[in-house]
Amino acid sequence: MLESLGLSKVEEAVYLALLRTPRSTVPELAGQVGESLRSVRAATDQLEDLGFVGRLVGSHTRLVATRPDVAVNALVVRRTEEFSKVRRAAEQLAEEFPQEMLTRPDQLLEIVTGQAAVEAHFVQLMHGVTKEMLVLDRPPYAQDATSTNVSEADLLGRDVSVRGIYAPEAFELPGAFQQAMSSVAAGEQARVHPEVPLKLAIGDRSVALLPLASERAVDAALVVRAPMVVSALAKLFELLWTQATPLPVWDPEEPTPVGHDIDRRLLGLLATGLKDEAIARELGISVRTLGRRSSALLAALGARTRFQAGLQAARRGLG
Repeated sequence: MLESLGLSKVEEAVYLALLRTPRSTVPELAGQVGESLRSVRAATDQLEDLGFVGRLVGSHTRLVATRPDVAVNALVVRRTEEFSKVRRAAEQLAEEFPQEMLTRPDQLLEIVTGQAAVEAHFVQLMHGVTKEMLVLDRPPYAQDATSTNVSEADLLGRDVSVRGIYAPEAFELPGAFQQAMSSVAAGEQARVHPEVPLKLAIGDRSVALLPLASERAVDAALVVRAPMVVSALAKLFELLWTQATPLPVWDPEEPTPVGHDIDRRLLGLLATGLKDEAIARELGISVRTLGRRSSALLAALGARTRFQAGLQAARRGLG
């Protein structure tokens, strides 16, 4: 019972024996617990130092046990003070030796192989985030891009800041744009950049996951914990964020748009750089109708390209 407080088995046995038979001497206690006189004497000395045992008034050989509740409470207070001193000393050491000095070089970079392992590390990364998640999103994917991202929903539910920069090709899969709209509706901040250079996820600016993709699949990834490298990747994200265009936002549950609503959504989608087939699919119109409406919008905005028209519309708040 008392081992969790740091007492040895002999010390606990001696203390319990003394509770049963107060005013015992060391030789008497040795006989009761079945231990050597030397070990029992050492145990009683330690118990006396801890406040569990005292000397009978007027006697140097007779011992009495302190009430268990009084002895334990006093020891808890003493240990708490000791732990506080140790914690303060550890904090001082942490200030003198930064994390990068305490981390072994072989822990700063980890190579993960296999699609399932990459997906598991990404989920693990998201579960460990407490403040901020930064993502550069482009195909291919280790998991179905159109499936509900339960981990991200958990992050947003915990008030974690989630920012994502999408490549236009990320929305070419049917349903991918709707999934992104659902994430934005849940609280994700999303933008689109025409040139997302790599796939990337950064958790709390302390660990980064860089999936390494072949032509069709993600089959490996780098897990980076080196502070300087993670900081550089975060700066890359921030640079792209300032250049990216906010993703046009509307309720994914809204019915298929008609009339001017089609033009409003079209303006926003033009800024994403999506291909005609993907835009037409999201709007529920034919590619021919899309081309006709796009030409009319370009003329109205005085834009030479679709991307330029989308940017102008976004800046005017028309998308």
